[in-house]
Amino acid sequence: MALSFNEKEAIVAEVAEVANSALSVVVAEYAGLESTDMDDLRAKAREGGVYLRVVKNTLARRALEGTEYACLQESLVGPLVMAFSQEDPGSAARVVKDFAKENDNLAVKALSIGGQLLEASELDRLAKLPTKDQAISMLMSVMQAPVTKLARTLNEVPGKLVRTVAAIRDDKQAA
Repeated sequence: MALSFNEKEAIVAEVAEVANSALSVVVAEYAGLESTDMDDLRAKAREGGVYLRVVKNTLARRALEGTEYACLQESLVGPLVMAFSQEDPGSAARVVKDFAKENDNLAVKALSIGGQLLEASELDRLAKLPTKDQAISMLMSVMQAPVTKLARTLNEVPGKLVRTVAAIRDDKQAA
């Protein structure tokens, strides 16, 4: 069924709005996937906070114009699904990577983070980026380390004094 001009405008506006707020984008070819597989992919994307959309390439090109993901326009060839990370930069890459392990028909064509076009082979690197909670916990552990070390050092001074006094007492009692 052909889309009307107003429907096409709505799709372009929706994808452009999502692209403006997205942290990263993964473009993958889905040729050969069955509809049940696509339903599974969509469900995993919803769970991971990823906006997943199959868009005609000409509409996708128009939607990406003027966004930091305009670098993907040359990669938009063939039947493609676009995954936009909304919560953390690696979420779309993790969803696509995990799904591609189970389904050989999903092939990553390109990805972009912060307006920088990356090759499909960089998917693992992007998927290994920490989530927001992991990044906060790593930051907190780095911030806590100097305070913990200072507390241990300050605690060691009276502890050493107590051990010295105890050693002197033991020497006097032994004599």
